[in-house]
Amino acid sequence: MGVALRDIIADYKTPVAWEALAGIAAVDAHNALYQFLSIIRQPDGTPLMDQRGRVTSHLSGILFRTTNFIEKGIRPVFVFDGTPPEFKQATIKQRRQIRAEAHARWEEALGRGEVAEAYKQARSSSKVDDEVISTSKTLIRLLGLPVVDAPSEGEAQAAAMVCQGDARYVVSQDYDTLLFGAPLLVRNLTVSGKRKLHGRAISVSPERIILSEILKGLMLSRDDLIRIAILIGTDFNAGVRGIGAKTALKIIRKGDFETTVREKIPDIDTEAVMDFFRHPPVTSEYSLSWTEPDIDGVIRMLCEGYDFAPDRVEKALGGMHVKKGQKTLDSWF
Repeated sequence: MGVALRDIIADYKTPVAWEALAGIAAVDAHNALYQFLSIIRQPDGTPLMDQRGRVTSHLSGILFRTTNFIEKGIRPVFVFDGTPPEFKQATIKQRRQIRAEAHARWEEALGRGEVAEAYKQARSSSKVDDEVISTSKTLIRLLGLPVVDAPSEGEAQAAAMVCQGDARYVVSQDYDTLLFGAPLLVRNLTVSGKRKLHGRAISVSPERIILSEILKGLMLSRDDLIRIAILIGTDFNAGVRGIGAKTALKIIRKGDFETTVREKIPDIDTEAVMDFFRHPPVTSEYSLSWTEPDIDGVIRMLCEGYDFAPDRVEKALGGMHVKKGQKTLDSWF
């Protein structure tokens, strides 16, 4: 998921303390849910489920991560995807196939008793479907947090909200947000903590990326950054085989973008892709308000509806009554 810009922007990723992140955060909801579904699993890759076999990993992620945000003074607003552009259909079809193949490999690994391999394949099989989205929105609203439905890409809407001053930064793991013009991207908020990577434990901490610093440091315009992404491959176009971020940067600096496109990907309407990143469908028709959580409603949904342990839910909700000296939810507005 997302465009592979990491190799050229690694030097512009700065560690940031949780205490420096207070304020309104526009959360790329689809991306966050995917992270929850991928990470919150049993050791063999089985997702958290209730007694009826319904997946609850995303609900667990929303509850515990959101309460952590509130404790840190972060006011999240979850921005959900709308209708994808037509030229994203190939990517969507490809992702479905990848998930299906990963699911099959997960089952095969389980059958062989290969727990580590099963967990790896299970993560790749995660999918955010209509049920996940519907139940997520219900829980988020019960927690007293705002939801914004984007007309198209959620990360584009989140970027626009930051540009308009309605949020301080975008929360996402994907770099696409920068292509949509987000001035400030914060990564790892939904995945921070101890994680397993290639069989070893690592610590994942928040990191900040400022678009203006990238453009200045690499001596690029935002359009140049979009052109680099097009050569690598985006959610809206196939890239050039064999071209990564560093090679794409060299091509742009030499002024060979048009030539490379004509020779390597002549069937791609690069101007349409660029225009979508420059002027994506977004809306300003939303209301941002944070209220006290509906404690009874949350307990009823999670404990009675999805078999969550009441004591764990109540403890998490207690964290939303922030510590002495910090603002409560209802005093923010």
